[in-house]
Amino acid sequence: MKKTVFFISLSLLFISSAFKSNDSKEKYTNATTQGIDFSGLTFEEAKTKAIENDQLIFVDAYTTWCGPCKQMAATSFKDEEVSSLFNEKFINLKIDCEEESEGAQFAKDYKIKAYPTLLIINGEGTVVKRVIGYHTASELINLANSVD
Repeated sequence: MKKTVFFISLSLLFISSAFKSNDSKEKYTNATTQGIDFSGLTFEEAKTKAIENDQLIFVDAYTTWCGPCKQMAATSFKDEEVSSLFNEKFINLKIDCEEESEGAQFAKDYKIKAYPTLLIINGEGTVVKRVIGYHTASELINLANSVD
């Protein structure tokens, strides 16, 4: 009887942890549904749009396992002043740098070695500003205001 209870408990623990690991990616993805409006454009599409609209591109280069990335998605990116400024001023992209298609190539092309890496890029694909690590709302506002 003890073995059966132990086996059932262990099975339930395993099943619940499997669901939690799937939820973590979803929580990160959904963490920014309010706040900065990250477009679903590819990087190439964003560059074209940036040229057409005379805008810069803001890229959040992240990974799903990155703690500071998740923290920024849940806090700084949701700040009302940050989101208003970034949504008005930039074409905003989130790029998972471990995603096999565009993300891994983007990380290679832009030499992303730490997460999060935040980039401001012009329509030609040239980096205007690069910062690494967690940034508070006020630091993001300063970043946005440091470029024209």
